[in-house]
Amino acid sequence: MSSHYETPLDAAAIVEAMNRHDVRYVVIDVFAAIAQQAPIPATRGIDLTPETTVENLNRLSAALKELGARIRTDAVEEGLSFDHHGSSLGRSAVWNLTCPHGEFDISFRPSGFEGGFGELALRAHKVSVGGTQVVIADLGDVIRSKEAAGRPKDLQVLPTLYRHQRSLRSDEE
Repeated sequence: MSSHYETPLDAAAIVEAMNRHDVRYVVIDVFAAIAQQAPIPATRGIDLTPETTVENLNRLSAALKELGARIRTDAVEEGLSFDHHGSSLGRSAVWNLTCPHGEFDISFRPSGFEGGFGELALRAHKVSVGGTQVVIADLGDVIRSKEAAGRPKDLQVLPTLYRHQRSLRSDEE
């Protein structure tokens, strides 16, 4: 999705809001790969997969309200306001959002992971990014999701991700 937004991404601020509200989530896609030192270009946003329990979705709703999250659209530069609560958030597979800290997507079942959070959390890692604790998807899971999505932008970074994964394995030996 193209957009008019010029807000630079402050991923730490978005994740800190999630953490303050005790949202259980896994950061996926490019941000997760970069957090594991994959030499790929950054994107404009951060992608998260939250746990889908009612309690967690209510905490997610509170975090989104704190962030001033709005639905991202090309039609309205600052995004569309939306009223939400935990159960309404869970009715959509994906939310494309924006806030004063940048763009972010919430994907309940990312490509290759119909089990969503529960499946990704099995291999997720806790890392510190700029002093903020972040739960990120395992590099192998990022690769699996990109393979499943099969979009040109995903296929383009796969060779670099494969090389990076091999280099990590050889460093462990």
